[in-house]
Amino acid sequence: MRKVGKILKKINLPCPASYDEPMSRHTSFRIGGPADIFVTPRSTEDLARTYKLLIEQEVPTFILGAGANILVADRGIRGAVIDMSGFQGCSLSQTGDGGTLNASAGTPISDVSALALDHGLSGLEFIYSMPGSVGGSIWMNARCYASSVSEVLSRVELLDETGTITEMEVDRDQFGYKRSPFQNSSSLILRASFALVPGDREQMREKMRSIKQDRENKGHFLHPCAGSIFKNNRAFGSPTGKLIDSLCLKGTSIGDARVSELHGNIIVNTGSARAEAVLELIRLLETKVREVFGFELDREILLVGQWR
Repeated sequence: MRKVGKILKKINLPCPASYDEPMSRHTSFRIGGPADIFVTPRSTEDLARTYKLLIEQEVPTFILGAGANILVADRGIRGAVIDMSGFQGCSLSQTGDGGTLNASAGTPISDVSALALDHGLSGLEFIYSMPGSVGGSIWMNARCYASSVSEVLSRVELLDETGTITEMEVDRDQFGYKRSPFQNSSSLILRASFALVPGDREQMREKMRSIKQDRENKGHFLHPCAGSIFKNNRAFGSPTGKLIDSLCLKGTSIGDARVSELHGNIIVNTGSARAEAVLELIRLLETKVREVFGFELDREILLVGQWR
């Protein structure tokens, strides 16, 4: 067993754990080799103790939300993966001029959007049907359909390496295009509060229906994928998908990894695609755009695990 595996065997983790867990079971791409250890805390106390133990033992630790927006290496992940899917749930406090929706980090962000609709609270329609968790969406400051999570985010509850829980009032100046202060922090996102305003339910419902239809039209749900591969840079004059479309690269395949025939900024897994094939395809797109347009594409997808 790897050295890290021996360390993990010696420490007494307070929550369920599995060894050599295939990450392909836990990513929207359905791609990824084994994680040395995969832990699934079910309480804040167990999460705090587990995270503190792993840090003290210097075990590399990756925090997993819904498994979207990541590409896990075929060789897997050395160290530990903490699965946040056990932390789900929402609560709501309404006032005359709006309301605050509180959600745990592992809650699917689309479910939070749907709950807001149920209560006639507007602000999260833009993120409906997007795969991803509350925690992951905040960490990335997810943006789509001209809106970002940070625009409605008001408070975040964090867990640091010592097991201490703190609350942070959101300063929107610390956020940018698909950028958040948590990307440079070792603290884990536990819960978040969203400040929403009253809205017309029928208008909200129609907007959400339209957004879901647009995602379907772009092929988001036809095959396993991780959503957009690259960020958009308006200085390029066109969204990244249109640049790739103009190069007639849709449908380009390497093994079972394929540039979607419906959208140039999406790579899909048509069967048993390997992570190396996806990365090779990503590099091909980057090279072609650089050669023709002189632009350097900025990856949105995160490479996770042990790469060559």
